[in-house]
Amino acid sequence: MKNALANLSPKALALIGRWAMNLSGQFFSLVGGIAILFGNSSKQISIEVIQLRKASRIALVDQMLRVGIRAIPIIFLVMSAIGVILPLQMFNQLDQFGQADQIATINAIAAFRELGPLMTAIVLSGFAGASIAAELATMSTSEEIEALESMALDPIRFLVVPRLVATVIMTVLLTILADVVMVASGMLTGIKLGLDSDVFLQTTRLAVTSMGFITGLIKAFVYGLLIGLIACHLGLSVKPCQGSAGVGQATTNTVVYGIVAIISAAAVFTLIFYSYGWLV
Repeated sequence: MKNALANLSPKALALIGRWAMNLSGQFFSLVGGIAILFGNSSKQISIEVIQLRKASRIALVDQMLRVGIRAIPIIFLVMSAIGVILPLQMFNQLDQFGQADQIATINAIAAFRELGPLMTAIVLSGFAGASIAAELATMSTSEEIEALESMALDPIRFLVVPRLVATVIMTVLLTILADVVMVASGMLTGIKLGLDSDVFLQTTRLAVTSMGFITGLIKAFVYGLLIGLIACHLGLSVKPCQGSAGVGQATTNTVVYGIVAIISAAAVFTLIFYSYGWLV
C-alpha cells in the first residue's frame, strides 16, 4: 500500500485528497442540515400536537393519502413477488432434509423482521421521497418559500411537518400491509408446492413473535423518518437560481441518499438487535 502511494504523483495525491475532503464536507453538511431540520420539525410537531389545529389535521390527511395510499398497489406487487420467490428458491434445498415446512418460518421471519420494513421504505423512497423533494424544490425555485417567510409563515410548520409525519405514519402502516401480503403469498406458494395449509399457518404463528413484530415497526418508523427528512432537506436546499436542474438533482439525490440511509440503518439495527439478543 505504501509503495502504491509512493508511486502516485503529487498532482494525483492532491486530486484524491481534494475529492475526499469534498465528499466528507458534503456528508457532514447533509447530516448537519438533516439534524437541524429534525430539531425544528420536532418543535413544530409538539406545538401542533398541543394546539390540534383543524387545518393541520386536514393537511396531514391529504399528505397521507398522497404519500401512502397511492403506494399500496406497488407495495402489494413487490411483496407478493418476494413472497413467491422465497419459497420457490428454498423448497428443493429444504425438502432434501425433510424440512420443507420450515419455509413458513423463514418466510415469516424475513417478512416481519427485515424485508417488510426494508422493501416498504425503499419503495416509498422512490415514490414519496422523490415526490416530496421535487415539490419542495419546485417551490424553492419559484420563490414560494421566500414568499411564505415574507408573510411570517414558517415553511417548516406548513410544508415540512405534514409531509414528514405523513411519511412516518404511512411507512409504518404500509409495513404491516407488506408483512401480511408477503406471508399470504408465501403461504399460497407453499400450498402449490404441496405443503399443508394448516401446518404452514401454525408454523407461521410460532415464528412471528411480538418482539419480531415490534422491531420491524421500529425499523419502519426510523426508515420513514429518514425518507421524510432527506426529501424535505434536499428539496428546501435548492436555490432559485438553480432552476429545473436543481429540481432534478434534488429528486435524484433524495432517492439515492434515501436508499443508502435505509440500508445503512438496517445494518445498524441488525447489529444492535443481535447484540441484545432480540433476534432470537
